[in-house]
Amino acid sequence: MSEQLLRDIEILADLFKAGGWTELRIESGAISLLLSKDKATLSLDGAQQAVAPVAAVPMVAPEPVGAGTSAGPIDPAWTAVKAPNLGTFYRSPKPGSPPFVEVGQRVEARTELCLIEVMKLFTSVKAGIAGTVRHVAVADADLVEGGQPLFYIACD
Repeated sequence: MSEQLLRDIEILADLFKAGGWTELRIESGAISLLLSKDKATLSLDGAQQAVAPVAAVPMVAPEPVGAGTSAGPIDPAWTAVKAPNLGTFYRSPKPGSPPFVEVGQRVEARTELCLIEVMKLFTSVKAGIAGTVRHVAVADADLVEGGQPLFYIACD
Protein backbone atom coordinates (compact mmCIF):
# COMPACT_ATOMS: atom_id res chain seq x y z
CA MET A 1 0.00 0.00 0.00
CA SER A 2 1.39 3.44 -0.89
CA GLU A 3 2.21 5.99 1.78
CA GLN A 4 -0.29 8.44 0.27
CA LEU A 5 -3.05 5.81 0.35
CA LEU A 6 -2.30 5.11 4.02
CA ARG A 7 -2.50 8.85 4.75
CA ASP A 8 -5.82 9.09 2.91
CA ILE A 9 -7.21 6.16 4.93
CA GLU A 10 -6.04 7.79 8.18
CA ILE A 11 -7.76 11.03 7.15
CA LEU A 12 -10.96 9.14 6.29
CA ALA A 13 -10.86 7.35 9.66
CA ASP A 14 -10.48 10.68 11.47
CA LEU A 15 -13.32 12.25 9.47
CA PHE A 16 -15.46 9.16 10.11
CA LYS A 17 -14.89 9.40 13.85
CA ALA A 18 -15.50 13.16 13.97
CA GLY A 19 -18.55 13.00 11.68
CA GLY A 20 -20.70 10.92 14.00
CA TRP A 21 -21.41 8.31 11.35
CA THR A 22 -22.02 4.67 12.20
CA GLU A 23 -20.76 3.22 8.93
CA LEU A 24 -18.82 4.26 5.83
CA ARG A 25 -18.23 2.05 2.79
CA ILE A 26 -15.95 3.02 -0.08
CA GLU A 27 -15.19 0.95 -3.16
CA SER A 28 -12.81 2.18 -5.85
CA GLY A 29 -11.10 -0.12 -8.32
CA ALA A 30 -9.28 -2.85 -6.40
CA ILE A 31 -9.73 -1.09 -3.04
CA SER A 32 -12.66 -1.68 -0.69
CA LEU A 33 -12.83 0.10 2.64
CA LEU A 34 -15.39 -0.43 5.40
CA LEU A 35 -15.40 1.67 8.55
CA SER A 36 -18.06 0.76 11.11
CA LYS A 37 -18.78 1.39 14.76
CA ASP A 38 -20.89 -1.79 14.84
CA LYS A 39 -18.67 -4.69 15.93
CA ALA A 40 -20.82 -7.22 14.09
CA THR A 41 -21.40 -5.70 10.68
CA LEU A 42 -21.55 -7.12 7.17
CA SER A 43 -18.36 -7.01 5.13
CA LEU A 44 -18.36 -5.63 1.61
CA ASP A 45 -18.89 -9.14 0.22
CA GLY A 46 -21.89 -9.78 2.48
CA ALA A 47 -20.21 -12.08 5.05
CA GLN A 48 -20.71 -11.36 8.76
CA GLN A 49 -17.48 -10.30 10.43
CA ALA A 50 -16.16 -8.58 13.51
CA VAL A 51 -14.83 -5.12 12.86
CA ALA A 52 -12.37 -3.40 15.13
CA PRO A 53 -13.66 -0.06 16.39
CA VAL A 54 -12.13 2.98 14.74
CA ALA A 55 -9.60 4.62 17.02
CA ALA A 56 -7.78 7.89 16.65
CA VAL A 57 -4.23 7.53 15.38
CA PRO A 58 -1.92 9.50 17.66
CA MET A 59 -0.19 12.28 15.78
CA VAL A 60 3.14 13.72 16.80
CA ALA A 61 4.16 17.12 15.52
CA PRO A 62 7.30 16.57 13.45
CA GLU A 63 10.50 18.36 14.18
CA PRO A 64 11.19 21.04 11.57
CA VAL A 65 13.54 19.87 8.84
CA GLY A 66 14.84 21.08 5.51
CA ALA A 67 15.62 24.44 3.99
CA GLY A 68 13.69 27.46 5.16
CA THR A 69 13.13 26.44 8.77
CA SER A 70 14.65 28.50 11.51
CA ALA A 71 17.27 27.17 13.86
CA GLY A 72 16.86 27.70 17.55
CA PRO A 73 14.02 28.04 20.02
CA ILE A 74 10.58 29.50 19.38
CA ASP A 75 10.22 32.99 20.88
CA PRO A 76 7.04 33.15 23.01
CA ALA A 77 6.30 36.58 21.50
CA TRP A 78 5.88 35.03 18.02
CA THR A 79 2.36 34.28 16.82
CA ALA A 80 1.59 30.73 15.68
CA VAL A 81 -0.33 30.28 12.44
CA LYS A 82 -2.21 27.00 12.90
CA ALA A 83 -3.68 24.43 10.53
CA PRO A 84 -7.42 25.03 10.04
CA ASN A 85 -8.06 21.31 9.60
CA LEU A 86 -6.48 17.89 9.24
CA GLY A 87 -4.63 17.31 5.97
CA THR A 88 -1.35 17.27 4.08
CA PHE A 89 0.78 20.41 4.41
CA TYR A 90 2.25 21.87 1.22
CA ARG A 91 4.67 24.83 1.26
CA SER A 92 4.39 25.50 -2.50
CA PRO A 93 1.47 25.80 -4.93
CA LYS A 94 2.63 22.81 -6.99
CA PRO A 95 5.53 20.32 -7.03
CA GLY A 96 8.79 21.91 -8.13
CA SER A 97 7.59 25.47 -7.44
CA PRO A 98 9.26 27.66 -4.83
CA PRO A 99 7.55 27.87 -1.43
CA PHE A 100 4.87 30.51 -0.85
CA VAL A 101 7.07 32.08 1.88
CA GLU A 102 10.51 31.67 3.40
CA VAL A 103 11.88 32.34 6.88
CA GLY A 104 12.80 36.03 7.14
CA GLN A 105 10.18 37.09 4.60
CA ARG A 106 7.80 39.94 5.48
CA VAL A 107 4.11 39.03 5.15
CA GLU A 108 0.79 40.84 5.34
CA ALA A 109 -2.38 39.42 6.90
CA ARG A 110 -3.65 38.30 3.47
CA THR A 111 -0.38 36.63 2.41
CA GLU A 112 -0.85 32.97 1.47
CA LEU A 113 1.57 30.80 3.47
CA CYS A 114 0.73 27.23 2.42
CA LEU A 115 -1.95 24.77 1.33
CA ILE A 116 -3.61 22.02 3.37
CA GLU A 117 -5.01 19.17 1.25
CA VAL A 118 -7.51 16.56 2.30
CA MET A 119 -8.96 14.22 -0.31
CA LYS A 120 -8.03 16.55 -3.22
CA LEU A 121 -9.66 19.56 -1.52
CA PHE A 122 -7.09 22.33 -0.98
CA THR A 123 -7.42 24.96 1.73
CA SER A 124 -5.29 28.09 1.50
CA VAL A 125 -3.76 29.21 4.81
CA LYS A 126 -3.18 32.95 5.14
CA ALA A 127 -0.92 34.69 7.67
CA GLY A 128 -3.76 36.50 9.45
CA ILE A 129 -1.28 39.08 10.78
CA ALA A 130 1.42 41.37 9.39
CA GLY A 131 4.96 40.51 10.39
CA THR A 132 8.02 38.45 9.52
CA VAL A 133 8.06 34.67 9.14
CA ARG A 134 10.45 33.38 11.82
CA HIS A 135 9.90 29.61 11.82
CA VAL A 136 8.35 26.86 9.68
CA ALA A 137 7.18 24.16 12.09
CA VAL A 138 6.27 21.40 9.61
CA ALA A 139 8.10 19.65 6.78
CA ASP A 140 6.59 19.79 3.29
CA ALA A 141 4.06 17.02 2.52
CA ASP A 142 3.65 16.02 6.19
CA LEU A 143 0.24 15.18 7.61
CA VAL A 144 -0.96 17.82 10.09
CA GLU A 145 -3.84 18.00 12.56
CA GLY A 146 -6.29 20.86 12.86
CA GLY A 147 -4.87 23.39 15.31
CA GLN A 148 -1.26 22.27 14.84
CA PRO A 149 1.21 25.20 14.49
CA LEU A 150 2.54 25.54 10.94
CA PHE A 151 4.43 28.84 11.03
CA TYR A 152 5.54 31.36 13.63
CA ILE A 153 5.42 35.05 12.75
CA ALA A 154 6.99 37.95 14.63
CA CYS A 155 4.47 40.80 14.61
CA ASP A 156 5.51 44.31 13.67
